[in-house]
Amino acid sequence: MGRERTGRHERGTDTVREDRGPVRYGPPAPWPGLPVLPELAEVLASAAGDAAPQPAGGSAALREAACAYWDRRGLHGGPERVAAAPGTAPLLLALIAAHGGDVLLPRPCPASWIPQARLLGRPAYQVPTPAECGGVPDPYALLETVRRVRAEGGRPRLLLLSVADDPTATVAPPELVREACEAAVDEGLHIVSDETWRDTLHRPHDTVLVSPAEMCPDDVTVVSGLYGALAPAAWPVAVARFPDTARAAARHARTLDVLTALGASVAGPVAAAAAHALREPDAVTERARRSAALHARLAAEAHRAVLGWGALARPPQAGRHLYADLAPLRSRLAARGVTDSLELEEYLSARLGTPAPGGHRFGDELGALRVRLGTGALLGTEPARQTEALTAPDPLELPHIAAALSIFRAALDAPR
Repeated sequence: MGRERTGRHERGTDTVREDRGPVRYGPPAPWPGLPVLPELAEVLASAAGDAAPQPAGGSAALREAACAYWDRRGLHGGPERVAAAPGTAPLLLALIAAHGGDVLLPRPCPASWIPQARLLGRPAYQVPTPAECGGVPDPYALLETVRRVRAEGGRPRLLLLSVADDPTATVAPPELVREACEAAVDEGLHIVSDETWRDTLHRPHDTVLVSPAEMCPDDVTVVSGLYGALAPAAWPVAVARFPDTARAAARHARTLDVLTALGASVAGPVAAAAAHALREPDAVTERARRSAALHARLAAEAHRAVLGWGALARPPQAGRHLYADLAPLRSRLAARGVTDSLELEEYLSARLGTPAPGGHRFGDELGALRVRLGTGALLGTEPARQTEALTAPDPLELPHIAAALSIFRAALDAPR
């Protein structure tokens, strides 16, 4: 990840600021900028009186709802192959702990992946992604990395990937997913596919998303965080679907052991709301559809603004964010004291008034001028205005969004 830094040196001192720690102050997932769906709030409120402790791995109702969710997406299986946790972070931590050996990840990757592997003392090796997308490693680079790690005495056993990706907001084409998964399986790697963002496609009728579990059903564990499209991030719930094999059953049991040791159980009221969301009633699916369409408009406009700066960015295809490379502006930024992604994070966060995490959070080199830019903040903080944007004929014409986009476009203008 390049040279280690926890903060920028303060003027005239040799001390280093401690408010930019890589884990304690890591960036949250891209925020939707929308109020809680009233139907989900009612379900949670109605279950607020349930004081019974929830079992590790989730209640039967929550696991059955997760099975129904996956069944509608062509991934079939029973609730005995499902585990739930209060968020993707503890669930992924438990999954890594349940698998022996070293971890391979794409570069860039979600901000929590490398710290989780390190927390468990597992070596983590990043693999370059192809030019057209992030989230899935280049198959040839993956094979070379596996062979190099083994030659150095390592034991690569686990590959993490995300077909609909954070931070790059891209969707990997099916042929690339197949080649990468086949390469991984041929080398004896188990695959964990994070599909948190699969229901946030910007052009769902034109974008083909294929789960690795459809291609290699015996070698892929699927993880989905409900904050992607179905439930508020403030109610953390994530579910994992294990393969139907004896080896996977043993890993499922070890995952439950870790979740139990962590005390990582989903709170009862949250579990009730999550199960309701996973059943995808009309109100939930309509909110998810409208939210994806709204953020598609915002992301497309933000992408045009980034290109207008003279920066580079792949067109966003999913999620509530985009990933920009400001390397073409290096000399211009250096004149403002911005020479690496940590300084770029601080500079753009101050200019935009919202977190703009630098690429070092996602495993990119510190010297690279990359940044993840979210679209949720463009919706403002007033629930009424946020809701208005969901139904507006052209949300970009709403005054508060137009004003926010104006600030975004001017982020690299002369310092105020």
